[in-house]
Amino acid sequence: MTKQLIVSADDYGLSTEVNEAVERAHRDGILRAASLMVAAPAASDAIARARALPTLRVGLHVVLVNGRPLLPADQVRPLVDREGNFPSDLVAAGVRYFFHPAARRALEAEVRAQFDAFARTGLALDHVNAQNHMHVHPTVLGIIIKVGRDYGMRAVRIPREPGGPAFLRPWLALMRERLHRAGIATNDAVLGIRDSGHMNAARVLELLDALPPGISEMYFHPATAPWAGIDPQIADYDFAGELDALVSPDVRAKLTAIGIDPRAYSDLRAC
Repeated sequence: MTKQLIVSADDYGLSTEVNEAVERAHRDGILRAASLMVAAPAASDAIARARALPTLRVGLHVVLVNGRPLLPADQVRPLVDREGNFPSDLVAAGVRYFFHPAARRALEAEVRAQFDAFARTGLALDHVNAQNHMHVHPTVLGIIIKVGRDYGMRAVRIPREPGGPAFLRPWLALMRERLHRAGIATNDAVLGIRDSGHMNAARVLELLDALPPGISEMYFHPATAPWAGIDPQIADYDFAGELDALVSPDVRAKLTAIGIDPRAYSDLRAC
């Protein structure tokens, strides 16, 4: 089996600093795709940059935890707290999303609103994934498959990392089966979960040495600098180090040496 590599960035639109890094990593480095948070503070800036970068592929980063909804809080009340924020406790959120019909109805409304907002950008939809990989949740995945059909969704990230937790394997296998049954393309492996926020050049070179067969997605969280109001959960991320990895001559040379041309999901479909 041949080896193929998708190189992407998450949290596009989260801040101007993230958007600047995505633009630079695409223009001067190996980045081929970015996952857009349509309700994030700098989403409009991200969309404008993407329109000026026709070779940057853009996907939808669905946010249902650790963020704010696109819809007004009173329309998704079962999903948010008094301040209008999604939950940060992923387990509690998952239980609620599974067992509460009102929460499931609100989820579908919010997911549809995010897909619709992406469609209104005029950008081609390269792929779909979710904040904190919440699309592994069977209820969330089912809603994304249902809604995504209406918006031309053709590819979804499966967060299956080699050597990842054993308890996730049945869930990821079920996820793959459901997506393939729906005719949606997926990756075979993902690289960057354990090293999230710390994908520096040295670590990327190590991962490339052990690149598995099939289609892998290596994802990053680059930024030119930290920003005001940054979430404490990601305040210790090495944003600059991740940007440096994406524009590193050593990383580019390694890719050339192993015969890998970085791509996005839609590039793979075109091959």
